Amino acid sequence: MNRVPSNKMALESTTSNKRETVCIFGTGDFGRALAHKLIQCGYAVVFGSRSTQLSSLIPKDAEVFSHAEAAQKASIIIIAIQRQHYNFLSPLAENLHGKVLVDISNNLKINQYPESNAEYLAHIVPGAKIVKAFNTVSAWALQTGIVDASRQVFVCGNDTEAKQMVMDIVRSLCLSPLDQGALSAAREIENYPLQLFPMWKFPIFLSLVLTTFFFFYCLILDVIYPYVNDNKDFSFFIAISIANQICPILALILLSLVYLPGVLAATIQLYRGTKYCRFPDWLDKWMLCRKQLGLVALAFASLHVLYTLVTPIRSFIRWRISGQTISQALNNKTEELDMTNAWLSDSYLALGILGFFLFILLGITSLPSVSNSVNWREFRFVQSNLGYLTLVFCTAHTLVYGGKWFLSPSSYRWYLPNAYMLSLIVPCIVLVVKFVLIFPCLDKPLTRIRQGWERKPQYSE
Repeated sequence: MNRVPSNKMALESTTSNKRETVCIFGTGDFGRALAHKLIQCGYAVVFGSRSTQLSSLIPKDAEVFSHAEAAQKASIIIIAIQRQHYNFLSPLAENLHGKVLVDISNNLKINQYPESNAEYLAHIVPGAKIVKAFNTVSAWALQTGIVDASRQVFVCGNDTEAKQMVMDIVRSLCLSPLDQGALSAAREIENYPLQLFPMWKFPIFLSLVLTTFFFFYCLILDVIYPYVNDNKDFSFFIAISIANQICPILALILLSLVYLPGVLAATIQLYRGTKYCRFPDWLDKWMLCRKQLGLVALAFASLHVLYTLVTPIRSFIRWRISGQTISQALNNKTEELDMTNAWLSDSYLALGILGFFLFILLGITSLPSVSNSVNWREFRFVQSNLGYLTLVFCTAHTLVYGGKWFLSPSSYRWYLPNAYMLSLIVPCIVLVVKFVLIFPCLDKPLTRIRQGWERKPQYSE
């Protein structure tokens, strides 16, 4: 058996890895970063530019030609320039005929022009095969290494073969191409990078509304009421006390709002007797942003923990403790330990610790790097079963802390219930409905419905 020398094998391997030539129009930040990445992956790169002089910024293995010369050297041309500079391509229409032009441009605002940039490019160069790609990847990500958040590359185009060629390049750069269909999808792809946290708008808006409501509600009960009735100034409560009421209240309400759409959806499916009917649009949108709602709730719970940790060093707390100590010394009387309050206090803290621990676990498993490493059953067990257990612990934590206020007339200042009482409404509704849904008489038909059974099938066999 003949042996091939190792140096010859290495030479053949290097030669076989050599890829085709790619042309880039534009020597800006993205064009240079993409060229550097292409060269690393074995592509030959030529730049088409107004100036053919080499610059220190250009990758050393790339060549620079005029636009017409560079277009002749590659079948794939990446247009790394802004839309307002596309006019220079019209005189090059003959040189670009039959070429694959990759439009990577973005706009400054959503729906800035009547048509997408890629469709506008197709109008300027009608003989070329236009493909939209790379507009969701930043130059910074290409230069510093691709991270998980920047892996997806949306690709669309009318020519299947041209689109496949571009997708092959995307894969060779260790990115994930997502075929979005025809070139008409380019408008949506161009709008995507301009959206500012689209799934976070509702959770943040809802949090701001609830924060504002509970801030003024607590302000009335804890600051304005004592000042009006007893002429006592507790305005300093705004900094810590009121904030430490708002954070756990919002954490509990938002956590319950993560699971409320699930029980609503189950109720709707039981009522309809089928899963083949769309939910209302508001419920669909609500279910899509449950992850963001949960993360905002976790942020409020974390703030509650921090506020609680600083409570013992507050001047008000130290003043109150020292006053109680002096009072006992002057009266020569020591208060005995109240075992009931001791149990309630320790139970309240234990439930809070367990609830916060499970809360953090839910937040960790929602991270893409973690959720991608578990299967669907494991993910569902954590997010559903442990999620409801977290809601039980957090609700019990609040009940043990403020349950006594339900029966205390002094808690209803100006006939208004304590804020903690209001925070229990939504989570208690969710837990009660969920408890009812796990009864076999409801759980079994719901399971069958989700497996495809219909009470009144639209089409009979």
